[in-house]
Amino acid sequence: MKPVVPFIPEAHSHEREVWQQELSGSLSDLAELKPFDALSEEERLAARVAIVANPDPAHVAALPNLVWVQSLWAGVERLMSELPEEGPLIVRLADPQMAETMSEAVLAWTLYLHRDMPRYMAQQRRGVWQEHFLKTPAERTVGVLGLGNLGTASAQRLRANGFTVAGWSRTEKTIDGVRCFHGPDGLKQILGEADIVAVLVPLTDQTRGLLGTNEFGSCKQGAAIINFARGAVIETGALVDGLDTGHLSHAVLDVFDEEPLPSENPLWRHEKITVLPHISAPTIISTASKLVARNLKTFLETGAVPDHVDRKRGY
Repeated sequence: MKPVVPFIPEAHSHEREVWQQELSGSLSDLAELKPFDALSEEERLAARVAIVANPDPAHVAALPNLVWVQSLWAGVERLMSELPEEGPLIVRLADPQMAETMSEAVLAWTLYLHRDMPRYMAQQRRGVWQEHFLKTPAERTVGVLGLGNLGTASAQRLRANGFTVAGWSRTEKTIDGVRCFHGPDGLKQILGEADIVAVLVPLTDQTRGLLGTNEFGSCKQGAAIINFARGAVIETGALVDGLDTGHLSHAVLDVFDEEPLPSENPLWRHEKITVLPHISAPTIISTASKLVARNLKTFLETGAVPDHVDRKRGY
């Protein structure tokens, strides 16, 4: 008899039915996937693994014998903050396709800034016909903050497209063709050199508020910011101040302290900010479902839990 695996999606996810269908198909030979509300009391007690996406913590707590949870998101901040430390292990979604998708987004919005798209859009609104000097990609330094899977793939893709690339991480790392910095001094140095700063660090206690007044003040005059990490990594007020004074030229923001971003929030209407609805690296359901199936198969056959979050590091 196949084990029952609880499925606890985000409460208002418009994709929950698609996930249910894809996961059920991928797991058909291994387990029966059941929504939390459809579980019997016996099935809740028997569950050793659950598949979740920003779940209600009360639902996870109602599964007292869980060994681990498979998150369908790469970010697990809410799970980290709301599940007890002695609770189930947390496995992030580490789909290689996500790194490719993110690197595509970093390249796309770097090109948007590199080719002065915001300036030309502003000129269009004013009916101004004016050409501006264009640098080559090699003359443009892009600083990538965060050199995990997503950051490394993004740095490599930028490098392959001719940009001068520098990278920063909390601890020392090496990437071919990329000048790498680390630690507080390295952060200040890379900010002072980069024309475009792409933020891809995970949100942890160490990276919350990583970029504030001092850091934006250390940025090169006219630098642009891309935040594809989490809203809380950046102090929004300090960013807006940097844009308003002209020290920073533009910001592409895909993540915010509150999501969805309320319609009355002034960031929507700031002339130097491009607002995106958290679309830089959406999960590709078809490939992610196959990865989840592989993780579950290994656990059911060997009892081995996939690589999971280190609660002390936060990722």
